[in-house]
Amino acid sequence: MAVQTTPTTTATTPAAARRGGRWIEHWNPEDPTFWADGGRRVARRNLGVSIFAELLGFSVWALWSIVVPQLPAAGFTLTADQMFWLIAVPSLVGAFLRLPYTLAVPLFGGRNWTIVSALLLLVPTTALAVVVHHPGTSFEVLLAVAALAGLGGGNFASSMANISFFFPAREKGAALGWNAAGGNLGTAAVQLAVPLVIVAGGGLALDRAGLMFIPLVLLAAVLAWRWMDNLTTAKSDPRTFAVAARLPHTWIISAIYIGTFGSFIGYSAVFPTLLAGVFPGVSLQVAFLGALVGSLARPLGGILADRLGGARITVAAFGVMIAGALGAVAALRQHDFGLFLGSFLVLFVATGIGNGSVYRMIPAVFRETGASAGAAAGCIGIAGAVGAVGGFLVPRGFAISTTATGSLIPALLVFVGVYVALAALTAGVYARGRMGAVRV
Repeated sequence: MAVQTTPTTTATTPAAARRGGRWIEHWNPEDPTFWADGGRRVARRNLGVSIFAELLGFSVWALWSIVVPQLPAAGFTLTADQMFWLIAVPSLVGAFLRLPYTLAVPLFGGRNWTIVSALLLLVPTTALAVVVHHPGTSFEVLLAVAALAGLGGGNFASSMANISFFFPAREKGAALGWNAAGGNLGTAAVQLAVPLVIVAGGGLALDRAGLMFIPLVLLAAVLAWRWMDNLTTAKSDPRTFAVAARLPHTWIISAIYIGTFGSFIGYSAVFPTLLAGVFPGVSLQVAFLGALVGSLARPLGGILADRLGGARITVAAFGVMIAGALGAVAALRQHDFGLFLGSFLVLFVATGIGNGSVYRMIPAVFRETGASAGAAAGCIGIAGAVGAVGGFLVPRGFAISTTATGSLIPALLVFVGVYVALAALTAGVYARGRMGAVRV
C-alpha cells in the first residue's frame, strides 16, 4: 500500500480518489505498510521543505533585531525607547497571527499555505529595503514596517500544524522537534548573516538586509510548489481552542511558556541592541551565538523531559535562567563583557531547554487530567501564541528600565522575580502535585 497524490507524487493506492492541485486523498501514516511503501518518503520530503520555509519565516521575524542597532550609523535619530519598540512590535504581531495561521493549514492545504505564507515575506523585506534608504522616515512609519515582520512569526504555527498531520504518533515528536529547531535557527542565521552582507564591499548598505531575502523567499515558494503536498485528511476544529480556553491548565502552561519561549524570543530580539548599547566596541556578529545555543538546546529539553519529567526539567531551567540573569547583573555592574556574554549564553541555553520541556508537558498534563486530545491540541496553539507575547514584553521591560533608570539592571531583576514565581508555579502545580494537581 502507498500514497497517491495528484498530479506528481509517485506512490499510489487503489483507495485514493484523484484530485487536482497536488492533494493527497488517502493518508494513514499509522499503518506500517502504508508508511513503508511511500508514506515515510513523502512525509520527509514535506518536512525538508517546511524546515527551510520556516527558517526564513523566523529570520524575517527577527530581522529588525539586527537592523535596529545599525540604524544610527545609517543616519536615523531614535531614542532608546523607540529602538526597543521597533524590536518588540514584530513579536507582538507574530503572536497574534499564530492562531489564524494554524487554522489556515486545513482550510487551504499545507502546501498551498506554505507557498502563500512564504510569498507574504516579500512584503516586510521589501518595505524594510525601501525605508532604510530614507533617514528622515518618521518613527511611526518605521514602526509600521517593523510590524510587518510579524508575518514571519505566524509561519511557525502553520508549519508545525502542517507537519503534525504527516507523521505517525511514534515519529511525530522527532519530526516536530526538527521542524521547530530549524525555525528557531533562523534567528541565529539572520543575526550572523546580516552584519556580513550589509558591509560587504565597504560602507553600510542597510537595504541589503531586506533585499537578501527576496531570492530565498522565492526559492522557498518554488520548492513548496514543486515538492510539498496538501492532505485532505488534515482537519482542525476551531472549537478545540474554545474547549482548551475553558481549562485552567491551558493558562497555567501558557504563563510558564511566556517564561521560556517568550524569554528566548525576547532575548534573541534584544541581545544585539544590548551589546551595541553597553559594549559599543564589540562586533555585533557575536550576537547570533545566543539564538544559536538556545535553538540547539531545545531538542535537549524534550529528551530530558522524556527521561526525568517535563515539570522537573522546567523548574531546573528556570533555576538556571535565574543564575544567568543574576550573572548578567553582575557583569553590568563590573562592565565585564566576558561575564555578560557568558551569562546570556547560559540564559539562552536554559530558555531552549525550557521550551522543549514545556512542550512535552502539555500532552502529559491533559492525559493525566482526562481531557481530550483536541483540548491538548488547542492548548498547544494557545500556549504558542501567548508564549510569543514574551518576545514583546522582554524588550519593553528593558526599554522601561533604561528610560526610568538609565540601566538594564532593574529589568533583569524583575525577570529574576518572574522566573522565581514561574518556577514555584510549575513545582507547585505539576512537580509536587499539591491541591490535587497532576504530576508530569
